[in-house]
Amino acid sequence: MERRVAVHAALADATRLRVVDLLTLGDAASSELSERLDVPSNLLAHHLKVLQGAGVVARHRSEGDGRRSYWRLVRALPVAPGGAGLAVPARVVFVCTANTARSQLAAALWRGASTIPATSAGTRPAERVAPGARAAARRHALDLPDVAPQHLADVGPAGDDLVVTVCDLAHEELGSVSRVHWSVADPVVTGTRAAFDRAYDELAARVAQLVPLLGRAC
Repeated sequence: MERRVAVHAALADATRLRVVDLLTLGDAASSELSERLDVPSNLLAHHLKVLQGAGVVARHRSEGDGRRSYWRLVRALPVAPGGAGLAVPARVVFVCTANTARSQLAAALWRGASTIPATSAGTRPAERVAPGARAAARRHALDLPDVAPQHLADVGPAGDDLVVTVCDLAHEELGSVSRVHWSVADPVVTGTRAAFDRAYDELAARVAQLVPLLGRAC
């Protein structure tokens, strides 16, 4: 009961609800939240501290720029997100650095959940998709096309595309081009079955959460 009271109390503020709305779409650094909400950094820090204390949000260090950290939602909330939606894009473009695992899996998951077209790309594409990603797709009966990684420039995202970064480094390289960011740990680093399954599970949950939000009024 005390935890429930703390969550409701933390959400009883318009700015904190707006923070939750933004984090419903994806993860964000404090500077990004401050800019998008037009809230001074010191005031935002107070609101984030309240949300963190109630167990609503948490932050973790970037895998790219280690001086940077990202906030994310960590629990289901007793209120539905409002005003966090995005206009329906022509296409969803999932981006990571090498385009060998996370972005490939995300695009495949998206194609199974939405009629909006999806593709994937990398800012520094490798030569082939990681074997661990292919194995994870097989374990989860996911149709992962047998294609080579491609560069983001070759995909040519347009203004009516939604670029979703699933890699901290790619997000930090692309800046405002990345409208939505999912800070997913790179499973290729450890290369274990468990790491790839964790990445798959997180991406599947994120896709399931984003699909119904597209098309809501911004």
